[in-house]
Amino acid sequence: MSIIYIILGAVFVMWGADRFTEGAGSVARRLNVPQIVIGLTIVAMGTSMPELSVSLASALQGTADMAVGNVVGSNIFNVLLIVGCSAAVAPIAVSRRTVGRDLPFTMIASLMLIAFCLNGQIERWEGLIMLAVFAGYMLYTLRVAKQSKGEEPEEEASQPLGWLMSIVWIVIGIGCLIGGSKLFVVGASAVAKSLGVSDAVIGLTIVACGTSLPELATSVVAARKGQGGLAIGNVIGSNVFNILMILGITGTIVPLHLEGITNIDLGTMAASAALMWLMCRTKYLVERWEGLVMIALFAGYMGWLLMVN
Repeated sequence: MSIIYIILGAVFVMWGADRFTEGAGSVARRLNVPQIVIGLTIVAMGTSMPELSVSLASALQGTADMAVGNVVGSNIFNVLLIVGCSAAVAPIAVSRRTVGRDLPFTMIASLMLIAFCLNGQIERWEGLIMLAVFAGYMLYTLRVAKQSKGEEPEEEASQPLGWLMSIVWIVIGIGCLIGGSKLFVVGASAVAKSLGVSDAVIGLTIVACGTSLPELATSVVAARKGQGGLAIGNVIGSNVFNILMILGITGTIVPLHLEGITNIDLGTMAASAALMWLMCRTKYLVERWEGLVMIALFAGYMGWLLMVN
């Protein structure tokens, strides 16, 4: 049954990502909003819902390591594997504004999390600070959306869907993404626990990969359709959402006491964000070979994590 859950979950996530991307892309074109803004907000929040539900449930059940490991592992997964796979499918063009504003903010969020974890726990007041910073970032992103209209060329896109069909696809897509991810996590977690793996490792690997399937599917589909702005914006927005919003809400509700999350895990998260920023600065393009390097680094980190644990 666990294997069946994993297979069904993956199928639902892939199909849901296709529907969600089509609906969100149509909304973006009809509103004349740059794809990067849609990726940073609507798509990022929608595809991060599995992380929010899993992390909150884990914290309430007393497994804080799984909650934080889910976020840390998901962010590593997002950058190294999702951006890597998306670039391997098709080189991703990145705007100067994204390199100068949005990518540095992911570094700030990562460093903020590391600072809060130095004492081995995330307290309620730290969760509130994360939420306040996230609210400020979202307001700023929406404020500059008007200024970005017409400033940068958008990728060629097909005729947008009607409003009703766009909303229907977005809703159905989110439902399949969340439902499919939950099926995947249930099946994968059962397999991992049967092997005696710790909560921290489960959060960093199985749960993180499972809850990040929506981001992977959405970004790869977007890259395949030539919507590079949506693909990279989805990853940036999801990483910021994961740290500031998910751990902000979770840490505010219940303080998170950490045991199995190491400085190496946190450092890998920050280093992967820095690597993505550096790659995007070169020609403002993530090329195929750079995507393959990211995939190789992700495989190396996963192998090391499983070996030492």
